[in-house]
Amino acid sequence: MKNAAIKKTTEQAEYLTAERCHILELSNDDADPAVSIARARVVPGAVTRRHRLRDTVERYVLLSGTGLVEIDGIPAQPVCAGNVVWIPAGAAQRIRNTGDEDLVFLCICTPRFEWSNYEMLEE
Repeated sequence: MKNAAIKKTTEQAEYLTAERCHILELSNDDADPAVSIARARVVPGAVTRRHRLRDTVERYVLLSGTGLVEIDGIPAQPVCAGNVVWIPAGAAQRIRNTGDEDLVFLCICTPRFEWSNYEMLEE
């Protein structure tokens, strides 16, 4: 990105994915291919479908709620606000909301998230 910019979004832009996760794209465009940032929201009791991102490293920055994250290569781990989850490119993953409130976290992807790199691993 060559020029300073302020990106604005509204709650109405949030959408529900087939993965069972509500997503609000905060920054994801061709002008900044190095990174994307989205807010994810998983409702109480829900678990996202197992999936992986090819050629994309993902980080979850937990903002509120509690959950259980599963990533290839490590045992399932409880997570809560303040935790950062690092997911290597190509690692299978999913997250479960184990609490009574929405589990909310930022998804920071490098390079930026593109649907062409997304692979669902379960129906």
